[in-house]
Amino acid sequence: MKDTFNDKSYSDAVKIAHLRFAVIAPVIQGLFTEPTKTAYYKNVAEKSFKMPNGREICYNYNTFEKWEADYKRNGMDGLMPKSRSDSGTSRALPDTAVAEIFRLKEQFPRINATLIYTKLIADGFIKQSEVSVSTVQRFIKKNDLKTARNPNIKDRKAFEEEFPCNMYQADTCHSIYITENGIKRKTYLFHIVDDNSRLIVGARFFYNDNAYNFQLVLKDAVARHGLCTKLYTDNGSSYSNGQLTLILGSLGIVEIHAPVRDGAAKAKVERSFRTVKDTWLNGFDPSEVESLEQLNRLLVDYVRMRNNTVNRDIGETPMERYARHIDRIRFPKSREWLDECFMNRIRRKVNNDSTVSIDSISYDAPMQFIRMKVEIRFLPDDMKNAYILYEGKRYPLRPTNKVENSRTKRQNTFSIDYSMNGGVNGV
Repeated sequence: MKDTFNDKSYSDAVKIAHLRFAVIAPVIQGLFTEPTKTAYYKNVAEKSFKMPNGREICYNYNTFEKWEADYKRNGMDGLMPKSRSDSGTSRALPDTAVAEIFRLKEQFPRINATLIYTKLIADGFIKQSEVSVSTVQRFIKKNDLKTARNPNIKDRKAFEEEFPCNMYQADTCHSIYITENGIKRKTYLFHIVDDNSRLIVGARFFYNDNAYNFQLVLKDAVARHGLCTKLYTDNGSSYSNGQLTLILGSLGIVEIHAPVRDGAAKAKVERSFRTVKDTWLNGFDPSEVESLEQLNRLLVDYVRMRNNTVNRDIGETPMERYARHIDRIRFPKSREWLDECFMNRIRRKVNNDSTVSIDSISYDAPMQFIRMKVEIRFLPDDMKNAYILYEGKRYPLRPTNKVENSRTKRQNTFSIDYSMNGGVNGV
C-alpha cells in the first residue's frame, strides 16, 4: 500500500515531528554524554534547524524540554505542530530524476547544475513548471556532487555498534520466482539484521515490495527481539515515508537513511543478503515450492540455522552475542501498545454524505464529523477496525453499504452508534 500522506501541510507536520524527536531521542533513550540533560539541550541549542519550508530556526533549550514533556505525555502526536504552513516549500525531485543526476555526474564529472536541469527537462525526467533549477542546485550541493571527482568514491571506516539492538539495518532483496496456483510470481525478501550481533531479527518473503509489508516485518522483529535505538535503511519508498516516520517515533526509534545510491553503506545487511544467496537460494529449486507460505516456513528454518551458526566476523554465533546482553534490551510495553504504535494514520475530510474515502473505498463516518478534517487510524489489512481518533476517543468506521443505508433501521440490523458519545475511550 502506498504512503497516503497526500495532504502537504500534514506531511510537513510529520517532518517537523521527526526533527523534534531526533533532538530529544538521546534523552528519551538515556544516551546523551553531557553531565545533565539540560547541558545536552544547551549544546544542541547552539545550532540552527532547517525546517521543511527551508527556513532556519534557532531554539531556546527550554523548548527542547517542552518537546520532551509533550512526547512523554502524547507520543509523536505531542510533537506535531498545532498550526502548520507549507508556504515556500519546493517540490521534491522524483526518484527517476535523482538516479539520472547521479548517472550524469558519474559520466560527466564537470557537468554543472544548469546543464543537468536542461537535460532532465529535455529527457522528460522533470517538468519545468514543477521543478526549478535551484531545486537541482540544492540537491547537488546537499549530496556533495559539486566537485569533479568520482561521486562514487566514499570515505569509509568499518564500524560496529557496542551492544545488540543499538541499531538494526534493513533492506529488500529481489528474490526468486515461485509458482502458486498456476501463476509464476517474483518474490521480495525483507531482511532486518542487528548491527552488533549480526542476528537476523526479521525476514519474510512477499509478492510486493511496499511500505506496509516492511512494517509487518519490523513489527515482528521488535516484538521478538526488542526495540532498537536506531533503524538504518536506504531511501526507497518502503523505508522513507510519513507512516514509518510516525511509527518509529512512537516506538522511540531514531530513523537514519543511507546516502542516495550507496548500498555499501549498509554493509552488514548487504553481506547478510549475499550469505542467504550463497548458502541457500543459489542452490534452491523454486519448483519444489507451491506457495509463499511454504517458502516462508523454509525461511524460518534457515534463519534459525543462521542465527545459531558461528559468524566469522564476531567469532561466535549471533544468538550467543545477542543473549549475552539481553538485560540491556528494551521490549515493547505490551502487545496492545505495539499494535497502537503501528497503526497507519491519514487525514481526510468527511463528505456531506458522512463518508470518507480510503484507497478509493468509501466508509461511513459519524455524521457529526461532516465537513471536518479528521485523523483516521487503521491497518491496511484490517480495515474493519479502522477508526477516527478525536479528542482521545475512537469512533469506528464501516464500509459504506448504500442499499442498507437506504432502508429503515430494524431492531436486529447491525449499525454503529453515530453519536459523538458513542466513541470508545482511546488507549
